[in-house]
Amino acid sequence: MSLERELQKRSGSKCELCGNEEHLAEYAVPDIKENGLQTVLYACKTCIEQMNDAEKIDENHWRCLNDSMWSEHEAVKIMAWRMLNRIKADWTVDLLGMMYMEDDTLELAKASGDGVDESEKLVHRDVNGVVLEQGDSVVLIKDLKVKGSSMVAKQGTAVRNIRLDHENAEYIEGRVDGQQIVIITQYVKKI
Repeated sequence: MSLERELQKRSGSKCELCGNEEHLAEYAVPDIKENGLQTVLYACKTCIEQMNDAEKIDENHWRCLNDSMWSEHEAVKIMAWRMLNRIKADWTVDLLGMMYMEDDTLELAKASGDGVDESEKLVHRDVNGVVLEQGDSVVLIKDLKVKGSSMVAKQGTAVRNIRLDHENAEYIEGRVDGQQIVIITQYVKKI
C-alpha cells in the first residue's frame, strides 16, 4: 500500500491538523532524518503553506490544535507542538502546558529550533558570514578529508539541501558523493 493511501486511511481523508477535506497532500515533518509513516502527516494546502512560511500564519486557523494535539500519531503531535510554539499567544501557552509527549517525540519536535528563545538560537554562517538556513545549497571552498573513510570531498563540490546541527553553529550536514557527512561551516560558501 502506498504511503499516501496509508495516510488517507489513517486520517479518514481529512487534514490531520485542522480536519479540512480538500486540497490534501503528504507533508514530511522537516528536520527529522527518518522517513516513513511516523514522520509524515496528511495536511491541507492551508496548513502546509502556514507550516512552511511563518509570515503567513493565521492564529485563528490553528485553534484546531486544541483537538489535533491529542493525536496518537507522532508526526501530528510534533507539528502541533511546533505550531503552538510559533504562534506565541496566550491560548497557545495554555495548550502547551497541557500537551504531553514522550521524551523522544519531544526531542524530535525540538529539532526545528521551535520553542527556543530567539536570543538562544544558534546561527550558522558560511566563510563570508552569510547566514545559512535549512535546505540551502553551499559549495566547498577547499578539499576536505572525510573522517572514517578514504573519501576526499573536492573543492568546488556543491552540497544541496543542507541540514543544520541544532547543537553546534559550526556544523552542517550534507550529502557528498552519495554519502551523508558533517561539514564545518568555515569551509563552505552559500550558493
